[in-house]
Order: sequence, then C-alpha cells, then structure tokens
Amino acid sequence: MLVRSRRGYEIADHQVTPEALVLGRRALLGAGAALLPAALAAPAMAQGATASPPLPAAQANARYVPGRDLTSEREATTYNNFYEFGSTKSIAREAARMPLRPWTIKVEGMVGKPREFDLDELIRLMPIEERTYRLRCVEGWSMVIPWTGFPLAELVKLVEPTASARFIAFQTAAIPSVMPGLRQSWYPWPHTEGCTVAEAMNEVAFLAVGNYGKPLQGANGAPIRVLFPWKYGFKSGKSIVRMTFTDRQPATFWNTIQPAEYGFWANVNPQVAHPRWSQATERVIGTGDRVPTQLFNGYGEFVSGLYTNLQRERLWA
Repeated sequence: MLVRSRRGYEIADHQVTPEALVLGRRALLGAGAALLPAALAAPAMAQGATASPPLPAAQANARYVPGRDLTSEREATTYNNFYEFGSTKSIAREAARMPLRPWTIKVEGMVGKPREFDLDELIRLMPIEERTYRLRCVEGWSMVIPWTGFPLAELVKLVEPTASARFIAFQTAAIPSVMPGLRQSWYPWPHTEGCTVAEAMNEVAFLAVGNYGKPLQGANGAPIRVLFPWKYGFKSGKSIVRMTFTDRQPATFWNTIQPAEYGFWANVNPQVAHPRWSQATERVIGTGDRVPTQLFNGYGEFVSGLYTNLQRERLWA
C-alpha cells in the first residue's frame, strides 16, 4: 500500500498559473539603457541550425512534491514572459523561431577550470532527472511544471570555483535575427541574472533542458535555463549562454531597470508587497483559484538557512 506523507512545505492540491512583468516605459528610460552589442551574447549559431535532440531517460525525483496538480502543458508553453521576443505573454510563436543547435555555454571568471561546453556534451556529463516544481511570478500568478535537467551544483563543482568567488552571473542569448524585443534599446541587453555561489550549490537550484518529458520550447527558455523555485520567476534566467563567477554582486536586468521594484534576492515573501502586486495570494493558472502564498514559495525547509545573516535586507528586493 502506498503511504503518502505530506511535508511541511506542501499546500492543498490545486493547479497553477503563468508569469509576466509589467513596467512603465518612463521607469525603463530613466534607468539608463545599454545598446545591444549583438556579438556579446549570441551563442555559436549556424544557419539552418537544428532543433533540440530527444532528452535522455530521466527518473522522477519525488523529494520535491509540489502539493498541487500540474499546469497543463499547453498553458505552460504558451503563457510566458520572455522580453527578447516581446512584452506580451503571447510570444510562443516568435520564440519557436530560435535556433537551438549548435548551442554552447561558456563558464568563466573565478573558476579553476573555465570551459566552453557544447550543450549536448554537458547533458551527457550530468545526472539527468525530472523534478516537479512550483513556479511563482512576481505578478501574482503561479504554475506547477515538471522539468527535466540536473542540479546546478553539479556544474558548479565541475568548474571548481575559487575561494574568492561569491556570485554567478547568468547571461541570456541575444540573437537579433530572431529576437525582435532586442530592438527596444532602452532595455539593458543582454539579459543578465545572478545568484550567490551558496544559492547555486543548494540542492533545489536546477538547470532545466526540458519539461513535460520533451526538450524545452523557446518560450520556456530553450535550450537550457536556470531555476530557483523559491524565488520569483524573473530570477530564473532563460536560454543561458554564459555563466561568470565573480566576487561582486552582478547587475541584473530587472534590478537595473527598476531597483525599487526588482531586487537581487527576490525570494518569495507573502508579507512584503510589490509596489503594484500584493504577494499575499497567487492566482493559479488553469483554475483561476486564489491560494495563499508561502514564504520561499514553500521551499523554506531547503533554503531558509541561506539567508540567516540577511535579516536586515528585504528578501524580495
């Protein structure tokens, strides 16, 4: 007989919602824009590049039970924020044009073994598994998605950070030929996100190469994205081409645009309201239900110890 023990981070079964970020144009302009140096962020893309190959077999990891029903694949793959393709959530068709192979990820900075990985080579090196995580957008909606990938910590260990490395910057691809959003020159392209090395080594941090048993689609951050499910969704950078280890906190995309609204930590916190969206509850995509938001999106059991020395900082900001 199967006995299911609920853990403290679970909540009542429900379904989930998608993600978006809305900013005033004036705030964006005031933040100071950086023109896109196209060659800086684009991976080695050849004309006629292929789609992603099938994923290797992946065993489901039952350690991270979401406590809700899955969001439907259709909703999770068509309701997305990806500003490189446009500022609405209906960017799936545009994002489908992005070439996904060949794809390389350059890991550099304060590491003992800097390296440029071919993505398929990297996948072969890593312990591939499936994890089902809740996704919580700062706009007040949420989803539950099954991801295929590997722990971020495994890649970190492979490149051997130096003792001085404290942060990692994640850079998203910038491919002007297929990303019309890059024409909006007031944004600080290329898109950059960041975390601490300690956060990257946490067991929950994940690099995803697929969802719903299939390779990632462009709208979901194909062919590889990072996931920090205890943080608001904008912290989980998509279509990663570069990881830089550094001793300085990196300037991140949304924090550069509007630091009063989008901070570096951005941990889910129902007690701290965003200036435009209450964080006390969330709308579940697929049902429209409103459910209470949990601190750290319910993953506090795993991650709260990362922030014991940051009590004076606003965890969301």
